[in-house]
Amino acid sequence: MTNNFVDRAPATLLLVSLGLLGAPSPGWSQEPIKDNSFLIEEAYNQGRGIVQHINTFSRPKGGGAWIYTLTQEWPAPDERHQLSFSLPIQRLEPGPAGKVGWGDIALNYRYQAVGREGGNTAFSPRLSVLLATGDADRGMGAGGTGVQFNLPLSHQVNSRLVTHWNAGATRTFSAKGAFGAESDTMTYSLGQSFVWLAAPRFNLLVETVWSRAQEVTGPSRTASSNSFFISPGLRWSHDFKNGLQIVPGIAVPIGVGPSRGERSVFLYLSFEHPFKRSR
Repeated sequence: MTNNFVDRAPATLLLVSLGLLGAPSPGWSQEPIKDNSFLIEEAYNQGRGIVQHINTFSRPKGGGAWIYTLTQEWPAPDERHQLSFSLPIQRLEPGPAGKVGWGDIALNYRYQAVGREGGNTAFSPRLSVLLATGDADRGMGAGGTGVQFNLPLSHQVNSRLVTHWNAGATRTFSAKGAFGAESDTMTYSLGQSFVWLAAPRFNLLVETVWSRAQEVTGPSRTASSNSFFISPGLRWSHDFKNGLQIVPGIAVPIGVGPSRGERSVFLYLSFEHPFKRSR
């Protein structure tokens, strides 16, 4: 993937969406997509007997850095409780000498507090432990164990519009900075998205994400920085008789405010299927 593709991504996204909107679509009697958003966490846990494998790939404009993440979500044993993990692989520099390695692995638990019986609103608080599996000296990880909490809320406004809201915080203990300096750090994040159900199998998304993160600048010293992105995107699904659902997607996060001038392309591919019969 070249940087030219990142530059052309908004036009590519528009052409794909127009093509899919013009294609025949099934009737609204089918269940619409209730899949993960890209940057915003939706509040729908996995149902009993259903597992989801989520692949994401993000590459910013300029240079050859990228990050790939594999996430698996499992019911435990039904939608009331969900267990998952996220496994990141990243490249920090372009060219043959580029650094490629593991990032910090996340182990996640979510509780479906609202929405198990259906309805227009769902709420699923998540607690995660971030393991210091990435090499902090190479810039691959934070260098310390972290605890993350997120509050995803989803609400169906009408038959064609769904909105999602996130508020989260991450505490990293003994994070590492330059020259081996250590300090605890905090990151705060807020996010919101609108998902337009253009068809049961095709969605247009606009996501907005803000974060304020600390980085270690010296022993027990940190500095904070903000980031702010607006990300238009689209996703569609392919459903099979055996219960498998494949959902590809693409988005273009665009930096505004403190992130002005930054842009990346974000690719998404999900596989969701039964692993046992529901009762």
